[in-house]
Amino acid sequence: MVGIFFGIVLVKSEAVSWYRIFEMFKFQSFHMYGIIGSAVFLGALFIWIFKKSKTKNIEGNSIHLPPKEKGLVRYIVGGTIFGFGWALAGACPGPMYILLGTGIFSMLLVIAAAILGTFVYGLLKNKLPH
Repeated sequence: MVGIFFGIVLVKSEAVSWYRIFEMFKFQSFHMYGIIGSAVFLGALFIWIFKKSKTKNIEGNSIHLPPKEKGLVRYIVGGTIFGFGWALAGACPGPMYILLGTGIFSMLLVIAAAILGTFVYGLLKNKLPH
């Protein structure tokens, strides 16, 4: 139910709209930056609250957040590859399925390519720098 609600929110907010994504990559609209910025702010706020209040999970164990890994290059390279894929496909991984659910069947090609890319990464991950 949460996934269905999230999908509806993304469709209604136009966060899965190819035109909104295109505007974002051309720096023509604040719409997507506002959505992403709100998500980053709220994520940081909730992590801060979890750390300060020592929140426990459903099993009663303390929530442990591992420290951020070092290495700027890995984030730049990974983010660039992710951004190129997002710009070319018009969707990042989550909304691919939402767009398919809205009847955009060309997303089947994008989903197949994402699965293939994941498979190839699995084959090559031991040879890649991490």
